[in-house]
Amino acid sequence: MSFQHLSSETDGAISTITIDRPKALNALNADTLNELEQAIDRAAGDDAVRVVILTGAGDKAFVAGADISELATLDPDGAAQVARRGQHLFRKIERLGKPVIAAINGFALGGGCELALSCSLRVASESARLGLPEVKLGVIPGYGGTQRLPRLVGRGVALELITTGEFVKADRALAIGLVNHVVAAEELLPFCRALAEKMVAVGPLAIRAALQSVDEGLDVPLDEGLAREARAFGALFGTADAREGIAAFLEKRAASFRGK
Repeated sequence: MSFQHLSSETDGAISTITIDRPKALNALNADTLNELEQAIDRAAGDDAVRVVILTGAGDKAFVAGADISELATLDPDGAAQVARRGQHLFRKIERLGKPVIAAINGFALGGGCELALSCSLRVASESARLGLPEVKLGVIPGYGGTQRLPRLVGRGVALELITTGEFVKADRALAIGLVNHVVAAEELLPFCRALAEKMVAVGPLAIRAALQSVDEGLDVPLDEGLAREARAFGALFGTADAREGIAAFLEKRAASFRGK
């Protein structure tokens, strides 16, 4: 499958998706969102792919936001539809069942920051800048920023970032928990790949169950979340992967997981 606005490469069990509109700072226009969904669907359907790395082309931007020229033509109904379209895609990324690592190589603003928020974890280069500047345009984040950011960094910090529209540098993003790691620019993709390799080495069914348990547990009372965790924990004991993992541990050897 060929794309116009992004590239998708798979090496072993790791798929790297690169938003490739560097002249537009990798802004998310409608066509790019459509292609990104196709790439995500392909990764979802490929059992050989265990981890996805998502990044932007060039050294200036991960994704600098939505394409403002497209937004300028919207009426209220059209704007709501655009928001729901982006939310649908980012929720799909969040629910992929495979870890998605955002390799933030520059500006991650507006829709770009929201895209990073939908990933399982975020690694930023030292030159990265993150923010939700939508209020400076007289609107609010529409691709999930008002919902995911408070869940990640807390209500007070999220409200400050959203209501001022200011950017944060990588070190500040790390301090508030917006990103997991900050590394030198030249180390960004190698670091993300090394992190992905650690995820590839463990049980894929366990990873899927863990991602789902965390995602669902954030939105239910603690007791319900614990009940769901127990059900998922129990279900995994009916899998060949769990039997292999436990046997490998007892036999002091590396496990060979098959996703079954």
